[in-house]
This record gives sequence, C-alpha cells and structure tokens, in this order.
Amino acid sequence: MTMTPGIRKFALTAHITFSGGWIGAAIAYIGLVLAAPTGQDAQMVRAAFLAMELRYVLVPLAFASLLSGLVMSLGTKWGLFRHYWVLISFLLTTFATVVLLTQLEHVGFPTGAVAGTHGAESRSVLWGQLLHPVGGLLVLLVILVLNVYKPRGMTPYGWRKQHERARVSRP
Repeated sequence: MTMTPGIRKFALTAHITFSGGWIGAAIAYIGLVLAAPTGQDAQMVRAAFLAMELRYVLVPLAFASLLSGLVMSLGTKWGLFRHYWVLISFLLTTFATVVLLTQLEHVGFPTGAVAGTHGAESRSVLWGQLLHPVGGLLVLLVILVLNVYKPRGMTPYGWRKQHERARVSRP
C-alpha cells in the first residue's frame, strides 16, 4: 500500500509540520519555565505562568505527529516494522506521547502562582517542572536525528520481506 507521490508529499509536509510544532511548543514551554522564576515584575511572572497552559497545543501536536508518522511509515517503502530507525522512532514518539499524557496535571502553572505567591517556593516548583519538558525535547530531537539520517539496519521482518520480494522477482 504505497502512496502516490502527491499524497506522500502532502503527508510528509503534515508530519513535518506537526512534529516541528511539537518540538517548538516544548522549547516554548522550557523558555517559560526558565523565565518565570527569574522574572522581577509580578505581572510578567503571572503571564509566564498563564502561558504555560500549552497542554492545548502539546497534546494535539503529539497525537498528530504520532498519527502522521504512522501514516508515513505504513504508506511508504520504509514500513513500520522493516527498518529499526522507523520502529524506534515510532516507539519513542509513542513513549513521549504517553509521558506527556501522564504528566498533564503538571503542565501549566501552579495554583499559588496565579494567586500571587512569588518567592522561593514558587521558584522551586518551577525548576521541578523542567525535568519532563527537557527530557521530552531530548527524545524528540533523537527522533528527528533518526528520521533525517535513517541509519541502516533492517529488522528480521524487513530482511524476510526483502528476500521474499527478491525470490518473486527472479525468473
């Protein structure tokens, strides 16, 4: 089930857009987490906390990236189970999406921050929020590198399919 060139280009464009958007949203969230505890102006700190409500962007981008990656793998010669880099990319994307969903309650601003609490306690909470977005960004960057460089290595399933095709094409 191979896509036509036009559909493949459309699907690839969508996948790159969603994946790049997810990376950009993660970077923006990290920037807000870093900016909020160092801000001196209470209004600016409050605005940074409120802007951390990126869950409405992160979750749709994560699912769109996962789904569009699945479509790309199933609709192109790479396949989902033929090459290790595709399979690892899919598994890492799934892992990052699951971690994002399990950490949703921590995405956003602490209640005390909006109420006006500003100080060491608020800063401690914010620094604690860096672990998952930084880890998630690193996972997304590993996926990006895998998809750009496409390291060699076929799975046993990929080898079997390649040998079956070679046998069929022989006279």
